[in-house]
Amino acid sequence: MSDHLFTFSGLHLRPDPSRTVIKPFSIDYPEPFRDNAHPRTRTVIERVLSLDEATRCDECETIIASLSERHRNVETILMRRFEEVRAYLPEGLTTSPHQQLLIGAYLSAEYSFEAAALFNPSIVMRMNQEGAPADGLNFILSLRGIGEGHVSSVTFRTGNWSASGGFHVDDASDWVTSPRIEGPDESGEAGTTRVICDGSLEPSESVLFPVTASQRQGIEDLRMVRFTEEDGRPSFLGTYTAFDGRDARCELFRGTGVNTFEMTTLKGSVPQSKGMALFPRRIDGHFKMIGRQDNENLWLIASDDITIWNGGVKLVSPRYPWEFIQMGNCGSPIELDEGWLVITHGVGMMRNYCMGACLLDKADPGKLLARTPEPILEPSPGERSGYVPNVVYSCGAIVHDRTLLLPFGVADNFASFASCGVDDLLERMR
Repeated sequence: MSDHLFTFSGLHLRPDPSRTVIKPFSIDYPEPFRDNAHPRTRTVIERVLSLDEATRCDECETIIASLSERHRNVETILMRRFEEVRAYLPEGLTTSPHQQLLIGAYLSAEYSFEAAALFNPSIVMRMNQEGAPADGLNFILSLRGIGEGHVSSVTFRTGNWSASGGFHVDDASDWVTSPRIEGPDESGEAGTTRVICDGSLEPSESVLFPVTASQRQGIEDLRMVRFTEEDGRPSFLGTYTAFDGRDARCELFRGTGVNTFEMTTLKGSVPQSKGMALFPRRIDGHFKMIGRQDNENLWLIASDDITIWNGGVKLVSPRYPWEFIQMGNCGSPIELDEGWLVITHGVGMMRNYCMGACLLDKADPGKLLARTPEPILEPSPGERSGYVPNVVYSCGAIVHDRTLLLPFGVADNFASFASCGVDDLLERMR
């Protein structure tokens, strides 16, 4: 990686398999053996109900003691799972608290959501700047974790940056909250699912894992942005890739607090692809996104409804050898006095991912003003190996006092951090 433009932090965030969440464990028989009148879930429940009281007590004590070492409110989580499967019980059957807890435990599982990888971060300035360095700011990171079955989830971390001290990321909490799910609502294709992490005391205790059919195989690459409404109110929005194992599409993220999130299906032709990034405010009254609906070029898309995206105009196309295969964005555009700064990625030989940048007109972001002819960040010989080799990638950067703060993923394996002067970056464009 170039040491001429960026100052690199020695800080790396690596996957931690000890961080787990309790999630539903669903079972059924293969098709030839399936009996809708007596599903496998009911069979397991009947086995639990057949246990004598002494065995039930022992089993409850064992599982609660084990789970309580790294989860809060274990009994509440297991009882919530029991209520989700209560319909499988024989009608009119009365069950004891021990039976209900065991049924919840047998139909739940611990999932290590970042066991294999932790990468592709985005960064936003925190709403709460209490205790921030005098020459810096507090931030929140989102990161993509990969766990069992190559399933992606989104996790969060907090930290700060200062001109004098560089990047600092707080240690992750020892606890992770198993979320409560509400929805999707009844609004048709644009349904909203609410993820409520009851009991999360800080962002690292919350995790977004797949809960809808469109996300079955993963929630990937959240491009989080601090969005400012026309009345000045800030909120955390973003887009992520929902992957069902076959098709990938963009969906909308909204953070409504430390422990409550909304995920909304997007309508239109553009969300049927990956890599949309929302501008941090409306422009001329319209929401705007950078997209890549043709899998090759950067596009500018406008909408009056943040949930509906169609059309667009082609904005930037591959021009230099390091981006001949395709281009994409590395997060939401960043507003400067000079225009909109877009961090980009390009794919070249051997599926090598490098990062670049371009500048769009501030009043009319459909006008490209300048771009970097050479990569600003590329895989280094010492850090090119990983889950997917030869990749550097980011899902969002910010600028503070004319310094670009860039978290980035390395080889789809771990996350690192770099910073550079905005003026130095603009000088590299033409």
